[in-house]
Amino acid sequence: MGREMDQEPSVRTDQQLIEDVRNGDRSSYSELVKRHQKGLLRLSMRFMKDLDLSQDIVQEAFIKAYEKLNLFEGRSSFKSWLFQIAVNVARNKLRENRYHFSDIDDVEIGVNATAESSLIDHAVGNILQKEVDQLPFKQKTALVLRVYEDLSFAEIAEIMQCPYDTAKANYRHALLKLKEVFQTRADLHTWAPETNGMFNEMNAKFAEAAE
Repeated sequence: MGREMDQEPSVRTDQQLIEDVRNGDRSSYSELVKRHQKGLLRLSMRFMKDLDLSQDIVQEAFIKAYEKLNLFEGRSSFKSWLFQIAVNVARNKLRENRYHFSDIDDVEIGVNATAESSLIDHAVGNILQKEVDQLPFKQKTALVLRVYEDLSFAEIAEIMQCPYDTAKANYRHALLKLKEVFQTRADLHTWAPETNGMFNEMNAKFAEAAE
């Protein structure tokens, strides 16, 4: 009996918090915001490259999610549903603010960068950053969600509101375009994959896309 009383309360699931919100408990939505705001900001930064605009996306996405919470059916995770809303908001923001997104040198696209990152690593990273930013929106979305958010293609399809095969095709086209950069730039040919963690990661994704 005493042992049971000493046990800490279990963490409530997203679905439980959503039900609480629907029943009038607004504090439960605050918990959902705390739980997902970092991931949503990270995702938004991949698209906007501007902290203020990214924070605007996060705020707008959470407001829209709250207003539409009764429409959430639970067929996907709340995170996927929230990402879907944020991606749509980001798309609209990009259309409104195209002039903001030509300079992306201050956004790190590199994977698993270490303290020993060299100038070569930085140069490769900058090339990738610029190529990623130039991808068509759907291809970039699939790439960001798969590579940086590590979501499954089923989740990506849900977020992009498209068939599974379409999500995978967008991902594949994006990676093949990036691979072409490495193949066509002579200054990249001398950098072996084992010398660069980021290059290793991208090579693995290229191979996966070709399957």
